[in-house]
Amino acid sequence: MLKTTTIGSYPKPDYLNLPDWFKGEKGTDSEYPTSGWVEAVSAMGEDFEKIIIRASQEIIQDQIDCGIDVVTDGEVRRENYIHYHCRFLKGIDFNKLTKKTARTGNYDCYLPTITNKIKFDKPFLSNEFKLCQKLSSRPVKITIPGPLTIADTIADNFYKDHKKMGLDLSESINQEIRFLVDSGCKHIQIDEPLFARKSDDALNFGIENLERCFHKAPKDVDKIVHVCCGYPDKIDAIDYPKAPLNSYFEIASTIEDSIIDTISIEDAHRFNDLKLLEIFKNKKVIFGLIKVASSELEDVDEIIDRIKSCLDHIDKERLIAAPDCGLGYLSRDLARAKLKVLTKAAKSIN
Repeated sequence: MLKTTTIGSYPKPDYLNLPDWFKGEKGTDSEYPTSGWVEAVSAMGEDFEKIIIRASQEIIQDQIDCGIDVVTDGEVRRENYIHYHCRFLKGIDFNKLTKKTARTGNYDCYLPTITNKIKFDKPFLSNEFKLCQKLSSRPVKITIPGPLTIADTIADNFYKDHKKMGLDLSESINQEIRFLVDSGCKHIQIDEPLFARKSDDALNFGIENLERCFHKAPKDVDKIVHVCCGYPDKIDAIDYPKAPLNSYFEIASTIEDSIIDTISIEDAHRFNDLKLLEIFKNKKVIFGLIKVASSELEDVDEIIDRIKSCLDHIDKERLIAAPDCGLGYLSRDLARAKLKVLTKAAKSIN
């Protein structure tokens, strides 16, 4: 049967009072996407880990109950998938916020500022993985923001050069990944939506830095890159900016020639030309079949038809069914309903 996975975020339970950029909109919460996280963690005090474990267990069990084969922790500790990781790197000041235009001009916000050379500090994801894997009967995938995407989502008062910054970021991420590997994690995903926004940078140095992130990762670790094209600030928005869909074609051959094992792409919000799949002759493809910024519940038969169309262009063993991206915009009930539709469709493919 066709394998299934999720991508990253999942709706946080109401009792987990952490900031979450999926709940903000432009000009309000998202103008300061890192505000309030330290204070929220501090307010929970000694109960923080208990609350996190409860939330993680619910999120993981939801995915398992829906039939997902490789689950995530729902990025439950994170105010967003990028800045949480940056909190554990030296050289980034969260008290010094700098206004910056991000995502190729799509929005302005006040971001943490690089004030010194970025360095690895101490591991944190390996402990999170071990905790979550104990809660799960299925493999747990850990997600990490990629160097090019981090560079676009923090302010730089030190490097003035995304290529040099990306080198230090990739080396820091590589050290984190080595600890993850030692802890037993077999599914590690680097999120690089900026590959779609800035395909020239991806080709010139971004994919090289992506490979550097996975330096010395053993063959039995699934080395994944997730490349989505962008989502609105609230569910069911229309006419919001997205990266060019042909970006996938621009980077596909270079990804195919890289050490990456699996590429994750979106398709539900905008259909791809499925000839794209033929470029990936050896890589696995995580294929987005569920809209993550729409309250409309997908039709099982329509997903089955799309999967069958994909199988005209790629081996079934290398196709993995998934949502387009994280599920953070959705309610818990809607997230579960969409995942059940996804797995019902995937499991019907023989």
